[in-house]
Amino acid sequence: MNMKKRAAHSSSASLARLRIKFGSRFLIAIFALLCFCSMFGLHQFTSRLQGTPKIAFMFLVRENLPLDFLWHSFFKNADAAKFSIYIHSKPGFVFDESTTVSEFFYNRQLSRSIQVGWGKPTMIEAERLLLEEALADSDNQRFVLLSDSCVPLHNFSYVYNYLISSPKSYVESFVDLSEPRYSIKMFPIITEEKWRKGSQWVALLRRHAELIVHDYTVFPVFKKFCKRRPPLDIAKAKLTNASLVQTEHNCIPDEHYVQTLFMLKALEDEIFRRTLTYSLWNHSTNRTDPTGWHPVTFDYENAEQQYIEKIKDIKNIVYESEHRTEQCYTNSMQTPCYLFARKFTPGAALRLLTDGVVGPYDPTILLKHRQK
Repeated sequence: MNMKKRAAHSSSASLARLRIKFGSRFLIAIFALLCFCSMFGLHQFTSRLQGTPKIAFMFLVRENLPLDFLWHSFFKNADAAKFSIYIHSKPGFVFDESTTVSEFFYNRQLSRSIQVGWGKPTMIEAERLLLEEALADSDNQRFVLLSDSCVPLHNFSYVYNYLISSPKSYVESFVDLSEPRYSIKMFPIITEEKWRKGSQWVALLRRHAELIVHDYTVFPVFKKFCKRRPPLDIAKAKLTNASLVQTEHNCIPDEHYVQTLFMLKALEDEIFRRTLTYSLWNHSTNRTDPTGWHPVTFDYENAEQQYIEKIKDIKNIVYESEHRTEQCYTNSMQTPCYLFARKFTPGAALRLLTDGVVGPYDPTILLKHRQK
């Protein structure tokens, strides 16, 4: 009888333990499910709060936008919820029906702007003003810097998908020993081994745009010590029989700032070290000639469709100074290297428009362009 009681008691104890064990696992499973649902709900709420991710197109221009008719066709075929436009022009210049043929640019100029000089720190200041304004819209998730001579090489849908799907920023960055632009006066904030060069035409993730706007350490050093030297006075040198030798230190801020900042912040793994904007540089020009510092300008004749297609088909970029070939990949898939190109005249942009490079166009925009 005692043995039966003990067996029954043991069986009851085992059953109780099983119930406790099962109950604990059940509670853990319920807790995990609730956590997952909460996280999923938070993600959905955050997604609704943020809205559709947008690309901020930031134009850094001298005054007006001479290629506005081409950009009009580019934006006309786009979802308005997927892009924002910002323009830094000279102080006081207003974009309205009297200064642009496209309503996309009406009143898109910054309320705060400065007078910008090529090769001066003001170029960086203008870029930072554009980024600051664009960051005020929380839906802006990609930030593309463009000049007044830039053209799109694809339609909006292609550009949007390319940029939004990319997990990194596009910042051309390489070591260039051909000209000693680094100054020891920048030490210790900027060290020579972190000094980098590249195109100023960048495409940034939001966190990288925020980093630039909130940089109060590196930019002041650039502002003080990175300045373009004045060009040689060739006429004066001939009169005085002086030799044409530059002795002043030379530095072009916009070709070094973002690249060096990102290197100092150890962010090179977070960027594709290439630009998305194609330029054809004239390497045969004498280096003492200031015009040799600018890329070749495309006009109507050399903007033929066959040549544009060659640019669009480029899949890698060679950096001779680093003995590096940058293969153009996004999310492990090889892609064309360039989304934009410069420098294009209105005639060249007209040819791109009529060739359908950015998609269908409204011929009436050309009439407005001629009347402008």
